[in-house]
Amino acid sequence: MTGPYPALPAKLHPLVSAFLDTPDAVAQTLTRFGSPAHLVFPQVFAENLTSLRDVLDRRAPRHRICYAHKVNQSRALVRTAEQAGIAIDVASAHELASAAGAGFDPPRIEVTGPKGEAFLRDLIDHGATINVDNLWELRRTAELAGDSPVPVLLRVAGFGAGQVSRFGVPLAHTRQALDLLTEHRERIEFLGFAFHLDSGDLGERVRAIDACLVLVERAYDRGLAPSVLDIGGGFRQVFTADAAQFDTYVLALRESLLGRGEPMSWGSNTFGYHITGSAVHGTPVFHKYANTVPASTMLADLLDAPLQAHGGRTVAQVAGDNLLELWLEPGKSLVDHAGVTVASVEFVKQTSDGSVLVNVDLSRDSVTPADQEVMVDPIVLPRVVRQAASAGSDPAQGSTESEPVGVYFAGQLCLERDLITNHKVWLPAPPRPGDPIVFPNTAAYHMDLSAASASMHPPPGKLAVTYDAGAFQVIRDADYEPPAALDHAHCAIPHLGHRPTRPVRSVETP
Repeated sequence: MTGPYPALPAKLHPLVSAFLDTPDAVAQTLTRFGSPAHLVFPQVFAENLTSLRDVLDRRAPRHRICYAHKVNQSRALVRTAEQAGIAIDVASAHELASAAGAGFDPPRIEVTGPKGEAFLRDLIDHGATINVDNLWELRRTAELAGDSPVPVLLRVAGFGAGQVSRFGVPLAHTRQALDLLTEHRERIEFLGFAFHLDSGDLGERVRAIDACLVLVERAYDRGLAPSVLDIGGGFRQVFTADAAQFDTYVLALRESLLGRGEPMSWGSNTFGYHITGSAVHGTPVFHKYANTVPASTMLADLLDAPLQAHGGRTVAQVAGDNLLELWLEPGKSLVDHAGVTVASVEFVKQTSDGSVLVNVDLSRDSVTPADQEVMVDPIVLPRVVRQAASAGSDPAQGSTESEPVGVYFAGQLCLERDLITNHKVWLPAPPRPGDPIVFPNTAAYHMDLSAASASMHPPPGKLAVTYDAGAFQVIRDADYEPPAALDHAHCAIPHLGHRPTRPVRSVETP
C-alpha cells in the first residue's frame, strides 16, 4: 500500500496531550513506577463533570449526578467525585465499600444492577438507595426492611418492540410492582422510576421517558408520591479525532475483507461483519468508536426533546412542572479522555505471512473491554532519536529509510487471542524495544472490565497525573487527594500557555 496510509487518530484532551509531549514524561513515569501503568487524570474528570453540570443547571436545576463506579476502579476518580459533591452509583459490595471509604455517606450512594440476598441485607443496613432490578428484589427488600423505610427506585425496561433487556422490570409487570409498593409503603420509601439504555438513539430515550411519566401518574393514583425520574447513563464517548479519517479507514478495511488491497486484519477476523460474495454486511463490533457527539450535547438534546403527549413541552420542562428531580448515572462520559494506558515495546517480529507484530508488556485484557476492537491508533513515543546507521536489515526492525510500516500490536500472554489490535496500524517507523506505547482514552471500562492476572502477570498499576504550578505531578492512585472544597471553579483545567519542559515530579507519600 502506498501513502497516505489509513489512520485512526485518537482525540486527546489538551492536558493529556501536554503530558505526552513533555520530554521524557512517560519514560520517567515508567522508570519510576514500572511498566505497564494506567494513568488517570482527575482534572479532566472534573472538567467533564462541569460540562454535564452546566447543561443540567440551565435546564433542570433539580438534579442529581451519580458517578457510575463500575466504569473504573480508580480511587482518585472516586475521591474527585466525592469532593465535587455529587453522588455515586455502585454495583457490588466492594464498590459500596470503596465509595464509603472515599467519603460518600449513605444518602449519596445509589446501588444498581442485580443483587442477591446477602448484598440486599448489607444495603439495607447501610441505608443506601436501592435501584430495584426485579420483583423478587422488591419483595425481598420489603421483607428485610427494618424500622426505617428503605429508599427505593424501580428500574423498568421493555419500552419498544424487540427491546429485551436482562435488567429491569418489564413494563407489563409494573402493575405487580405498584401493588407491592402500595402494600409495603410503610417499609419502602418509593422515590420514583428509573431506566438505563445503552443507546445513542434519542427517540428510544424519549419513549422511555414517556413510559416512565405514565407510570408516575399511575403511582400517584395509588397514593404513592414519586419524586425522581432517573434517566440512567449510556452517554457516549468521543474517541476519534477525525471522523473523515475514521470513515476512510473503515472503507479500506471493508475493501480488504473482500480481498482488495493490502490485508488489514489479523487472521480471519471480520470484526462482526458478514462477508457474502462481493459485499460486506452488518454492524461491526467497533461501531461506537465512530461517535463524534459529546455527552454534554447528547444530554442537552435529550432534555430539550419535545414530548408530544405533554403538548410539546420539553423533557426538562415536564420534569420541572411535575416537581421531579432528574437523576442520571454517567460513567463513560465522566472519564472520557481522563485516562491512558502506557506500556513498553518488548520486541518486534515478523510472522510467516509477512505480518509485523509489535509485542508489548501487557495483555489485550488490560486495555480492551470484552470483545470489542478498539479503533484508535496506539501512540509510539520513541525514547531516543534514531540514527540511520543503527537500523538493521531485519524487515521487522526497519530500514535506513525508516519507511512507514503496518503492524499489529500483540500482548504478553501465550495465547493466540492476545492481539491488542486485530486491525492493522500504520506507524511512521518501526518501534524499538523499550519504546513507550500509549493506548489512548482507556479510563472507561478498558482498564478494568476484562482485567485478569493470567500467567500470574499482575495487572498494570494505577497512577494519578495532575498539572499545577507549571508542572505535572504523578502519584500513586491510592494516595491521590483532590483539592479541598472542589467546586465548579476548581474543575477548570489550569491554563497551558506552553508545553511544560520541566521534569515530571513523581510524588510518593511516606
